Amino acid sequence: MPDIATKRTYGRSNATERLLSAIGYPERMPNADGSFTLRVDGRDVLVKEAAGRLVLSHALTEDGSIVPTLAAYAAGRMLREAATLAHGRNSTFLWQDAPVDADDRALVKLFETFADSCDWWRARVDEWGKVDAVEISEAVIRP
Repeated sequence: MPDIATKRTYGRSNATERLLSAIGYPERMPNADGSFTLRVDGRDVLVKEAAGRLVLSHALTEDGSIVPTLAAYAAGRMLREAATLAHGRNSTFLWQDAPVDADDRALVKLFETFADSCDWWRARVDEWGKVDAVEISEAVIRP
């Protein structure tokens, strides 16, 4: 029998509500567009539902000069994690998704693995400001 806490409230999708409940997130106030901004380790993670998927995303940087360096890491990271590095109009961000009908255990795993990926990528972005940029060859796969 489904738990009453998983029903839609405040315009939230069932998957979003289940994710927030499963991870024990205390604040349950949606953004104007129905998405949620979670504060995780001092950084924002956006949670929204799109096309039958629950999507987590985290903005890494607006500095376009770091994109080639981050892209060099992306191929190797794709072998280790489900999160995807992407570059939009004004920022480079990380995203990961799951079907909206994923069970609570899968949603917790989605959140945990995404948070781990964010930590790894965030460390690369933070390193960028501390070291000189290096010339990267075209065929580099890094862990």
